This record gives sequence, C-alpha cells and structure tokens, in this order.
Amino acid sequence: MEKEIREQVITLSEELIENAKPEADELFILGCSSSEVIGEKIGSHGSAEVGEWIISSLQDVLKKHKLNFAVQCCEHLNRGIVVEKAFAKQNNLTICNVVPIAHAGGSAATAAYKLFDNPVVVEHITADLGMDIGDTEIGMHVRHVQVPVRLSSKKVGQAHTTFLKNRYKLIGGARAQYNTSTK
Repeated sequence: MEKEIREQVITLSEELIENAKPEADELFILGCSSSEVIGEKIGSHGSAEVGEWIISSLQDVLKKHKLNFAVQCCEHLNRGIVVEKAFAKQNNLTICNVVPIAHAGGSAATAAYKLFDNPVVVEHITADLGMDIGDTEIGMHVRHVQVPVRLSSKKVGQAHTTFLKNRYKLIGGARAQYNTSTK
C-alpha cells in the first residue's frame, strides 16, 4: 500500500504542477484525510504512517520545483496551516501556539510538523495551488480565482481527490485587454 500511495501522490502532484505552471517560491497547500486514504470515514481512523508517506513524497516533489509547502490541519484546529517558520516570518503571518496531534490537527499535519525543518502553525494563508485528498476543503486557502484541475486520477488510496490552481482575476469590460501569457 505504501508504494502505491507514494506513487499516486508523486504522479498527481507532478501533473498538477505541470498544469498550473507555478513560479518558484509560490505556495502549494495540501489537505489530507489519512482515514479516507485507507477507505474509512474522514476523522475516524487516522494513520500516522499514511500521513508521513504523503508528506515526505510531496516534500521531494515540491523541493524539486522550488515551491513552498503548507499543510492544512483538521477542523479541531480551525483548519490552521503548518508551514516553515521562515515562510511565516517572510510573509508576516500570525504564528499560533499549537502543535498538531493525531486527534487535533490530523495525521498529515502531524507528519508535516514532524518532518518540516522548523514548523509553525498559522491561522490563514493564500496558496497558489493545492491538492485535497479526502474532501478536506482546501478552497478557503487558495487564492481567487480558483480553478479546478482534472488530472489522470481522482483517487489517492481510497480517497477522492480535488486539485485547484488559481488564475488572475479578469477585470474590466468590453474595452479591457488581457495578458494571455500569465495565469
């Protein structure tokens, strides 16, 4: 099961990055229910192992593409986000005094807190693209205008997945012209 989950996460994140074409230093957010990945109801059977497989697999991909990584906590931490402290400081984010654990944060956020170099939890971010494994509702953390991305698979393990990217807002009216070389 580990090999299959890692391969799915790597393949789908690479496809998302290829589709979204983020610039270096943009922010990728993950929402993940390890319970859903193993075929159980969200929040019911968290798996530290599955969380670590997913986080470590994504770390490798995102590092290669020079993207920042954010991991959404569960609703018991008000969907706070685990990020590297340097990123939080650089972006003037409010750091919260909390450490995610399996039943208050979730397995993926707990794994991120364990595997990141210098993790902190912040209340809110605005990501450029993201992967939602198990319908954890990452949309609140993705920059407007959000665009769903359809990839080769809709599953990681047994969990339904959703992928989002953003595009710049199109403002103006009949006389407006748009730069087609940007998002």
